[in-house]
Amino acid sequence: MSLPDRIKDNLLPLFLGALGLAFLVLGGLQLVSHLGNSSTDVTFEQTSPGPVSSEKIAVDVEGAVIKPGVYELSSDSRIVDALSAAGGMSEEADRDYVQKSINLAQKITDGIKIYIPRVGEQVLSTSTNVSSAGSSSTININTASESDLDGLPGVGPVTAGKIIAGRPYASTQSLLDQKVVTSSVFEKIKNQISAN
Repeated sequence: MSLPDRIKDNLLPLFLGALGLAFLVLGGLQLVSHLGNSSTDVTFEQTSPGPVSSEKIAVDVEGAVIKPGVYELSSDSRIVDALSAAGGMSEEADRDYVQKSINLAQKITDGIKIYIPRVGEQVLSTSTNVSSAGSSSTININTASESDLDGLPGVGPVTAGKIIAGRPYASTQSLLDQKVVTSSVFEKIKNQISAN
């Protein structure tokens, strides 16, 4: 059998072998090209989560935070955003209290004060469970959070916001005098609030 006959009989295996060799060479070139251009930097594209409020509010962050002070944040901010603006909690922060008593996901309102207690510091509670029988605690209208005020009978989120916006109050009667609440609502809450 002559050489040209052998080539004709093995044409398919020779073609496949040449094609495999070509793919191997191309793969090697791709690998060398990729190694030359590799970068360890990972970039993230910023996506817009939706319309962001341009309205600003002022929030006072005090206590065991790295940079206490008043911060200007967007009106749709949460307590966690205010703490972040203040540099986060300091090493002396009572993290157990924060974990159990502060809802970091709660929306904040203009003029609110956020206080992070230190370990061992006695915390004066501004909230009360008004549904519990015989509870002698009252909600301080000068320091209570919006959710605490919202829990009072006849007080919803709008009225709670009005109470916060009108701070400070010399007495609980100021709520009625300044027409923050109606007389019927004041009658429902007057024994459950304080202004000291």
